[in-house]
Amino acid sequence: MTVAIGATVVYPVHGVAEVVGRETRTFAGETQPCLVLLILGDHRADDLRVLVREDRLEQIGVRPAMSQADATDVLAVLAVRDPRLSPNWSRRFKNHQAKLKSGDVFEVAEVVRNLTLRQQIKSLSAAEKAMYRQARTTLVSELAVTWDITTDAASDRVDDALQP
Repeated sequence: MTVAIGATVVYPVHGVAEVVGRETRTFAGETQPCLVLLILGDHRADDLRVLVREDRLEQIGVRPAMSQADATDVLAVLAVRDPRLSPNWSRRFKNHQAKLKSGDVFEVAEVVRNLTLRQQIKSLSAAEKAMYRQARTTLVSELAVTWDITTDAASDRVDDALQP
């Protein structure tokens, strides 16, 4: 994957980022080219910069923002009302963590949907609430970039899709 400076990408867990530079770093005695990513979004009080080796972009899950067609499909994922969820809290939590780490926008949407539905039935644990905020922020920020709208407007569209 070749990425230009100034490009917008998605970094798993943190969400939308802008490629702001290139640097070389030495790891285990070997010099490697790296990208400097600035994590974007209203949820960041301070600038968060992440350094990623260029040869590991795909392995880490860094990818371009989703297409318009994918955004429409994400809304369809959010609208599903009968997902299969493990009744075991630990298993369900680990499953959701794996989905978030994957960086796949459809899996992030599933986490948002599942935790929203769970919250309507039963209150979420503190860990699930934190996971929900993280997943929702990641999803909304990417949708905002894809649709070229504010995060508030994207959040409203997510809320509409999650309505029964």
